Amino acid sequence: MKKIRISSGYGFYGDVPGPVKVNIERGAVQYVASDHLSELTLAILQKDRLKDPRAGYTRDIVPMLSALYPAAQPKGIKFLMNAGGLNPEGAQAAVMELFKKKGLSARIAMVTGDGVLERIDELKAAGQALAHMDTGADIASVRERLLFANAYLGAQPLVEALRQGADVIITGRVADAALFLAPLIYEFGWRSDEYDKLAQGLLVGHLLECSNQGSGGNFGGGDWQTVPDLAHTGFPIAEVSEDGAALITKVPGTGGKVSFDTVRQQMLYETHDPSRYYSPDVILDFTTVKMRDWGEDRVEVKGATGRAPTDILKVVAGYHDGYMGHAMIGYSWPDALKKAQAAADIIRIQMQEAGMRPEQIHVEYLGYNSLMGPVADAAYADQLNEVYLRFAIRTPDKALAERLPRLFPPLALGGPPYASGFRGVPAPQVLLGIWPTLVKRELVESRVKVSVVEV
Repeated sequence: MKKIRISSGYGFYGDVPGPVKVNIERGAVQYVASDHLSELTLAILQKDRLKDPRAGYTRDIVPMLSALYPAAQPKGIKFLMNAGGLNPEGAQAAVMELFKKKGLSARIAMVTGDGVLERIDELKAAGQALAHMDTGADIASVRERLLFANAYLGAQPLVEALRQGADVIITGRVADAALFLAPLIYEFGWRSDEYDKLAQGLLVGHLLECSNQGSGGNFGGGDWQTVPDLAHTGFPIAEVSEDGAALITKVPGTGGKVSFDTVRQQMLYETHDPSRYYSPDVILDFTTVKMRDWGEDRVEVKGATGRAPTDILKVVAGYHDGYMGHAMIGYSWPDALKKAQAAADIIRIQMQEAGMRPEQIHVEYLGYNSLMGPVADAAYADQLNEVYLRFAIRTPDKALAERLPRLFPPLALGGPPYASGFRGVPAPQVLLGIWPTLVKRELVESRVKVSVVEV
């Protein structure tokens, strides 16, 4: 039975190439699928694009391929990457420039059509409400502040790029796991109505899309300290058969762990209804999955079932949502938390007296509740060695955001004792709000294009 081996690539914007290179050199892989995007990443890329119209893609694509493609090319290993972000054209041009400088030859594909910002009014006219998925709010409330809007595409455009002989495929916003599903559809010839196979392929992508989180990194089990050599964690590899059954593994001798527990944790990552994991290609049912731990970092995964996908796609849009002003200052024992709370009260009083009225105030205490929030255990509050006050506001007024951190320097001499760790007066930060919505897939997919250039 034919088998295909796929390596996890990057799991986020700024991941590291070393473990991927190990998989290329020693993992007998045919594909590297690399997930660079998240909603937060799109917001970061939009901020980049505001500074430089040529930006908007994840800039890690150039150093990544510079480090990896020379080792991958002789083996015929292909790359699928959503590093195009908000500007796939810019990413393709940057990769072409890199390859020309290095004397590398490749067919570089670009998938476009996910961007729908310029089509908002057209989509509305076609009957698409584009209401907020969670609140039902009308998109008109943010229409004039929208900065980007991208639909989640599925695997089919990437399959078409492979059919055209692409060695490197660069996309914008696609469903994360579609990067891994595409080569399986291409290699095994799976039909679009073979839902169980597609579901199994989507599951494979879901297990690999977060790089070494799928091989013991960020392991939340009580025995996380038993995961070996986290300094050199190997990225997971999936060996997939024609029927979709997969063996999740990693290169021997690398750090981390592939076990029943680490794999099932990754399976449940970002899962709401495990019986209905929606994607553009198939609706995956996790509840039928069977896993078997064979030991030695090998876990067999099979049994996923699927149903036909819906006729809609998710769109993630971003809009200008004002400015953040913030500052931070620390206090030491004794009474570290009480001192930080007193400092926050001082700032609130001074803001009120100065007529500073932001839309939102956020206060947290690093060392006490910045991670745990309202469930932080107050029983040990008086014993804390040190606490940092972080005070932030959101406001549409940039000048107000600038004023907030200037209230903090006087605390050093006129506030509670033993202040330290003052981080200066940071400039206001632009805030981007996220607008998730839905659109008829035919209105998007009819505009998707695949172009391949050769260098």
